[in-house]
Amino acid sequence: MSESTTRDALDPLRKLFAYDAAKVTVMFLGIWALFYAFGTQLGYGNNGLLALVRRVTFLSAVYGIVVLALNIQWGYAGLFNIGVAGFMAVGAYTVAMLSSSPAGSPAGLGLPLPIGIIGGMLAATIVGLVAALPALRLKADYLAIVTVALSEIIRIVYNTPAFADITGGASGFDNLPTSPANTLLLSDPSSTISEPTAVGQVVFSFAEQFGIQRFTAINTVYTVGVLVALLVVYLVLERTGKSPYGRVLKAIREDETAAQSLGKDTQNFKVRAFALGCGLMGLAGILWFAMGPRASITPVTFRPNITFYIFIALIIGGAGSNMGSVLGGALFASLLFEAPPVVRNIITNAFDVSADPANLIEALVPIASGELMPLAGFLLNNIDTLRFMGMGLLLVVLVQRRPDGLLGARKETAAGVSLAADTRPGRSPAAENGGDDDE
Repeated sequence: MSESTTRDALDPLRKLFAYDAAKVTVMFLGIWALFYAFGTQLGYGNNGLLALVRRVTFLSAVYGIVVLALNIQWGYAGLFNIGVAGFMAVGAYTVAMLSSSPAGSPAGLGLPLPIGIIGGMLAATIVGLVAALPALRLKADYLAIVTVALSEIIRIVYNTPAFADITGGASGFDNLPTSPANTLLLSDPSSTISEPTAVGQVVFSFAEQFGIQRFTAINTVYTVGVLVALLVVYLVLERTGKSPYGRVLKAIREDETAAQSLGKDTQNFKVRAFALGCGLMGLAGILWFAMGPRASITPVTFRPNITFYIFIALIIGGAGSNMGSVLGGALFASLLFEAPPVVRNIITNAFDVSADPANLIEALVPIASGELMPLAGFLLNNIDTLRFMGMGLLLVVLVQRRPDGLLGARKETAAGVSLAADTRPGRSPAAENGGDDDE
């Protein structure tokens, strides 16, 4: 086969992968195939395989939502918000206060869940507005200090015993609102062994044919709902980014003084972008911690490390790219966060690694005599620590080799539509070279 024939055969594939959506779709398919292979290697049955793939899909989706929220602030408007965990906490705690059962401890208001979700997003938006009005007058580094301080203030307030009757204090909430999947599938949403609804009968009967347990089926339905929420958030922010409002945000990011000289009220634009991002962070906190498969709301859940994870995911995907945000969130959640412990289980099942040295020196010394098991045991037992080291190494490589991220290299056009394909009659030659008549 000639080179030209090969090139022609690959041309449709190149055109397909020119679209970011195709890249992200292939990435999700690859993640599912990889974790399916992991589960098969561990000897999981259908229920275990689905549970493993569902968990990584859920984490990829919620990370995608919160990374998209950060992207509208940092990627679009250049606002350095290190208080992401705090705004997620506001959303999660508010929905718990509004929609939890009044008979629980602490007592909620028992309002319908949709009202609780809207209330949680509004509360996070309002807190974002309150923080943005004074903070956005500061430069980027001072804004970062203010937001991380605000995040810690929020966490400490929820943790203080003085508000334990409302927030649960250090114990948090033990009676979280019922998941929408339970309401859809079960006649009694508070009990997973209750009679199924009409929809539940169809779902559970289908799942039973493949040996899928009811609890796994409920969580899978909820994960599908989170994926739909991710798609909706992506479409909203993609539309926002291509609107005149989004182009002003990008202008502010590149040169705020220039945007002001064109008559734009940059302060107003930044406040709205910050509030929008905070509201979506509240939504991510609700979907992740208040209604997720392992729902748990305690102050310790919202430590600053969550914020740094989200920034890492955005840096991987590429700031300023909505599709890159989804890509980065999924890659971080799957390959950097979920994969290492699973790989450790595969290795320990396949090999008899019983060595457990107390420190790195004890692991390295036996190598001189040809014994590698102590080092292998040390690495496997400390894989969580090595995971964080790997994240740091990845950041260094990205900053050096690809600072724009995987999908972050973008050229902003001055017009709302591309002029490259303009073939109208009478088009001047200057239009083809950007207006330069000398070329």
